[in-house]
Amino acid sequence: PSADDLADEMEDVDFDDEGAEEPDAEAWETEDDEGVEDGMEAQDDSEVTFSLHSASVFCVSLDPKTNTLAVTGGEDDKAFVWRVSDGELLFECSGHKDSVTCASFSHDSMFVATGDMSGLIKVWRVDAKEEVWSFEVGDLEWMEWHPQAHVLLAGTADGNSWMWKIPSGDCKTFQGPACPATCGRILPDGKRAVVGYEDGTMRIWDLKQGTSLHVLKGQDGHQDPLTCVASNQDGSLIMTGSVDCHAKLVNSATGKVVCVFKMESMAPKAPAGEGEEAESNSVESLGFCNVMPLAAVGYLDGTLAIYDLSTQSLRHKCQHESGIVQLLWEESSAVVYTCSLDGAVRLWDARSGKMISEYRGHSAEILDFAVNKDASIVVTTSGDHQAKVFCVQRPDR
Repeated sequence: PSADDLADEMEDVDFDDEGAEEPDAEAWETEDDEGVEDGMEAQDDSEVTFSLHSASVFCVSLDPKTNTLAVTGGEDDKAFVWRVSDGELLFECSGHKDSVTCASFSHDSMFVATGDMSGLIKVWRVDAKEEVWSFEVGDLEWMEWHPQAHVLLAGTADGNSWMWKIPSGDCKTFQGPACPATCGRILPDGKRAVVGYEDGTMRIWDLKQGTSLHVLKGQDGHQDPLTCVASNQDGSLIMTGSVDCHAKLVNSATGKVVCVFKMESMAPKAPAGEGEEAESNSVESLGFCNVMPLAAVGYLDGTLAIYDLSTQSLRHKCQHESGIVQLLWEESSAVVYTCSLDGAVRLWDARSGKMISEYRGHSAEILDFAVNKDASIVVTTSGDHQAKVFCVQRPDR
């Protein structure tokens, strides 16, 4: 065949391909429309959308001092510091080589730390917009700033927890069991940290001495990996959550388990048939109320459980259509916020167990969120590559 014949054939092929694509395109549009009817994309209650990420946005934190800046990290190996009021980019935290899964500001908002999955951690001075320190550890599981000092704590997949002074880089390690340190939290006294591990154990560490004060394992520990840990305002109580669906309340001074909250009322898991997966459930997030003796536990099956600490009993069950990713309490009221896999943020009155309001705007699941000090705004990050700012004025204010 001559070159012309070939050219004709090519044109035919192109033409056919375009024809073949069109019905598909229409099919996609109808699916989108269905999504709109489900409310995923129909409404956008947000004030500001930050859309510089090109993949899922995994983490967000607000600067504690002014609450005017946010840092977000994503699957695109990028982290950005931006202004909450208008979404204006201040600077990019560049140089990461893997998904940025941890990002947060120091207690005085002077520094911002970003950490990626491969274990590269960088610290930036916010006013100068420049990197002042970096360090590489094993695969990073979590990272957190000290509540009163320029000290950073991080847990890694090899079971170690690392502590650095910033920016000098003085370093201390706390050796856990030979399995990932899956979650951790520095207690409010700034002297101790609680770390949970994949083997179900939990340790309370003395940060100065580098020694383990208490170890909870076996019956006292969890049967499955720990997913989250929290402490109350004065640090006297710790709560741990696990894949085993239990939340344990622990006295931080004695290391003794005060009580175990189990989701007893859940239907027993049906055995999975051929090729079916068993319905999985786990504790995904938990936290203490500052103004009443209440704690909240969020589960992957969409249950938000409000427990009364004084009677150690379940007070309310607030049901979500889909799994809860994270929950946060307002600083000075009995209102708890949840974000879930259906892309909505919800506010719940923990006294009544009733939903106060719901905010939508993401077209995919929310992966992380932060609430500012006076509880007037919520900043969310999502699998839809966006971060959003929602104003949550409430009528009872």
